[in-house]
Amino acid sequence: MAFDSLSEKLQNVFKNLRGKGRLSEADVITALKEVKMAMLEADVNFKVVKNFIKSVQERAVGQDVMSSLTPGQMVIKIVNEEMINLMGSETTEITFKPGNEITVIMMCGLQGAGKTTTTAKLAGKFKSKGKKPLLAACDIYRPAAIEQLQINAEKQGVPVFSMGDKHKPVNIAKAAIEHAAKNNCNVVILDTAGRLHVDEDMMNELIEIKEHINVHQTILVVDSMTGQDAVNVAEMFSSKIGIDGVILTKLDGDTRGGAALSIRAVTGKPILYVGMGEKLSDLEQFYPDRMASRILGMGDILTLIDKAQLDFDEDKARQLEKKIKKAEFDFNDFLEQMQQIKKMGGIGDIMKMIPGMGGGLKDVDIDENALSGVEAIIYSMTKAERSNPDILNPSRKKRIAKGAGVDISEVNKLVKQFEQMKKMMKQFSGMMGGKGAKRGKFKLPFGF
Repeated sequence: MAFDSLSEKLQNVFKNLRGKGRLSEADVITALKEVKMAMLEADVNFKVVKNFIKSVQERAVGQDVMSSLTPGQMVIKIVNEEMINLMGSETTEITFKPGNEITVIMMCGLQGAGKTTTTAKLAGKFKSKGKKPLLAACDIYRPAAIEQLQINAEKQGVPVFSMGDKHKPVNIAKAAIEHAAKNNCNVVILDTAGRLHVDEDMMNELIEIKEHINVHQTILVVDSMTGQDAVNVAEMFSSKIGIDGVILTKLDGDTRGGAALSIRAVTGKPILYVGMGEKLSDLEQFYPDRMASRILGMGDILTLIDKAQLDFDEDKARQLEKKIKKAEFDFNDFLEQMQQIKKMGGIGDIMKMIPGMGGGLKDVDIDENALSGVEAIIYSMTKAERSNPDILNPSRKKRIAKGAGVDISEVNKLVKQFEQMKKMMKQFSGMMGGKGAKRGKFKLPFGF
C-alpha cells in the first residue's frame, strides 16, 4: 500500500513511546519531530503537517496525558484521532436525486489519472446499489477513449451513450440525458476529457457543460502517485470549476501517499473512493477512520469483512462447515478457498488488515506466487483425485507433478500439508462446536 514506508516509521516512533513508563514534555516533542519528518517524507503538504503536529502537541502535553498510567498509548490515541480529522472525520457518500429523477455526475481530471476506468468502476458500484447508470462518452480527443469506456462498461453490464468524436461534449451530455430519460436510466455519468496539465481549454469545456446542464455532483479523479502535484491539481479544479469530492487512484502502488492526507485539508473537499488496483472491482469507499488505522499499523478488520462479504455465499459456507466437521474437506474445497483469498487481494493484503499483523510483516517474505503453484498442482489432478485425496498413490503423484511442471516433492509436500490442515480444521471445529460457536455470526469465507 502507498503508506507502507510512513506506517513503518510511525510504528517505530510509537514503539519507543510505549516503552517509556512516564513521558516528559521533551519525550513528546522529540517523538512528534520524528512524526513530522515521516509525514514530510511521505509528501504530505507542509502546511498540513505543521497544523497537524501543532494540534497533536497541544493535546499531548496536557496534564491528562502526562499523568495517565499509559501516556504512550494516550499520545497514539491522539495522533489517530487527529489523523482521522485531517482526512475528514466522517465518510462522505455520493448523493443522488430523489426517486427516479436523473442524477448527473461529471467526472473530471488530468490525462493518465485513470478517470475512464474509474468511471466504469463507479458505474458498477451504483449498479450494485440498485441504480440504473448510463455512461456518456464525452472524451472526444484521446484516441481509443470511447472504446476503452465501452469495453469496461460492458464488463460491468452498464450501457454507454456515444456520438463519436465529431460533436461538442456539451451536446453529447445533453443527448445522453435525453437518452437516459427514454430508457429509464436514473444516473448519467459524464466521462469528460483530460489533458496532460491543467489548461484553459479543458476548464472552459467543463464550465460550459456545467452552465448548460444541471450537474448534481462534480467528481475529480487524481493520481495519488503524483504526490503533492495531486493536491495542487485538486486545488486548481476546486477553485476554477468547483468539485464535490475526490477519487484517489493507484493508492495500492509504491507511492508516498501524501495526497490522501492533504487533499481534504487543502481543498475542503472529501475523498469519496480510493482505487486499490487494476480490476474493475478495486474501488473502495473511503473511510477516514479505517485509513488512519491502516497508516498507524492498527489493521483494518472492517474493510477485510467488507471484502469477504462481497463474495460471501452463506450456503457454501454452511456446506464447507459440515464437510470440515465430517473431515470431508477435499482439494475442490481447498481450491475454492484459495480463489476467495485471491479475490480479496492476496495473503499479504489480508494480513495487513488484521490488527497487530501489519507491522510484523516487514521482514516476512510472503510468496503470493506460491498459490499459483499450488493451483497448478490441483488443476493437474483428475476429478476423482481432487474429491478423494486418499487415492493419490506414487504413480498418480508422478503424473500430477509432470502436468504441473513441478518436482514430485512439491506434490508430496502439498498432500502432506493438506492432510495436516484437514486434521487441524476438524479439531478446531470440534473445539468451536459448543455454545461459544453460536455467538459469532460472521465467518470469513475461507478455511485457513
